[in-house]
Amino acid sequence: MARRRPERSSQKVSSGNQQLRIIGGEWRGRKLNFPEVEGLRPTPDRVRETLFNWLASYIPGGRCLDLFCGSGALGFEALSRGASHVTMLDNSAVVIRQLRQNIQDLKTQSAELISDSALEWLDKRSADIEVQFDVVFIDPPFRKDLAGQCCLLLEQKSLLANNAMIYLETEKELTDPMVPDNWNLYREKTAGQVTYRLYQRTVADS
Repeated sequence: MARRRPERSSQKVSSGNQQLRIIGGEWRGRKLNFPEVEGLRPTPDRVRETLFNWLASYIPGGRCLDLFCGSGALGFEALSRGASHVTMLDNSAVVIRQLRQNIQDLKTQSAELISDSALEWLDKRSADIEVQFDVVFIDPPFRKDLAGQCCLLLEQKSLLANNAMIYLETEKELTDPMVPDNWNLYREKTAGQVTYRLYQRTVADS
């Protein structure tokens, strides 16, 4: 998962690639390329280590959704640590091309890659018959009022399992990301100018 500012086609792209390292699980130590799109960078190793320690009992066998996946750092990390399936979204053609190559290099059949904007994709979901996700990663471009909208749509479209875990990475100054009332804050940390939070969804007793 990575941050890109701005989100769309005004991004500058160089001809080279950068690399990220998977830090745990089956592919531990494996290096993957990601394009040098301006503002795109993986969630740092230390943050990923903390996050996946928090999620240690939720990832194995889980179905994951990686919105704004960028470099794919969080989605690939989840697969490496035993997730059964990861759906990865991004709306940059150059990013999608590299993600597709990384999926081929890893020889995994458990990653679904979708070229679309997160909000448009979520808005098109049906609330009737859809896969429900156990873990969701949300790392939108900062200061564009995307975090709260994504959280609301996930809940409205019934895309979350009953006790789903939702990771949200935002700018530090966003103190209230306006998540649904039935999402309980499970963990929270700030690193530099970034605040990252993990929520657990609960369902009221009928």
